[in-house]
Amino acid sequence: MLSSAENTVRTVRRVTLTGFWVNAALMVLKIFFGIYGHSEALVADGVHSLSDFATDVVVLVFVGMAYKAADSDHPYGHGKYETLASLLIAVALIGVGVGIGWSGVKTIVAVAGGEVPARPDVWTLVVVILSIASKEWLFRYTRGAGRKVGSTALQANAWHHRSDAISSVATLVGISAAYFMGTSWRVLDPVASVVIAGFIVWSGIGIARPSLGELLESGLPADVMAKIGDTVAATPGVRAYHRLRARRNGHSVIVDLHIKVDPDITVTRGHDIATDVERRLHAVVGDDAIIGIHVEPYNIRP
Repeated sequence: MLSSAENTVRTVRRVTLTGFWVNAALMVLKIFFGIYGHSEALVADGVHSLSDFATDVVVLVFVGMAYKAADSDHPYGHGKYETLASLLIAVALIGVGVGIGWSGVKTIVAVAGGEVPARPDVWTLVVVILSIASKEWLFRYTRGAGRKVGSTALQANAWHHRSDAISSVATLVGISAAYFMGTSWRVLDPVASVVIAGFIVWSGIGIARPSLGELLESGLPADVMAKIGDTVAATPGVRAYHRLRARRNGHSVIVDLHIKVDPDITVTRGHDIATDVERRLHAVVGDDAIIGIHVEPYNIRP
């Protein structure tokens, strides 16, 4: 029977491989039809799919590392590898977005100088509609699996799929205007590529913020900390608690705290209370959480 970590790794790999092959197909279709169908917006969308394809590879490589058991070099486990994977996804998104935006701006400047862009081919519309449907399905599928197993890298990749779906909507608008509305409207194709670039960069920033916070040891959100505190305080035998600290470690959480108990009870009873606190906290922050509890007599000040 597979362990919880092994099941999680299997789920992440299965979901990511699905996205991997869908992104590979979309990448080829978008770039091919974008180049031969005269649509800079579709080429930009294809490059975005290329970044999706690359980040799928990153997730596949790092997820195996992130769920390895703790060892002497990594006593708290390898969860930060997953955080690093999410940050690499964010950096890739921001870099791709800036590049696409710059290319689109150059084309717009050329059109303003009198250059007339070619009319996009009708197949570019077919490809972009297929892309929107595929990427929205991938977003929902990947986000659902990421929430189920608690994988931050998988959820980051889901939002990468959503950003591609949104950018493809901008692509559809730009190509449709360029195709149906005449020569003077063809500039909307490169304009769409710049809009796509903005979506990509914004998505990258959104993924980078929590990843950087985790790598810099930021604490958990206030509402989560309050729930942890309430759980500790409600445990029978706990007279008080202090020095509560918690942070994310990739897919898991690390919690440290001191509890105060009646000074006249036995060591065994104090241990039982601490074990009960740990059991209750696992129900709140996850079975794979790392929890350290220091027991003190209630009459000793911190």
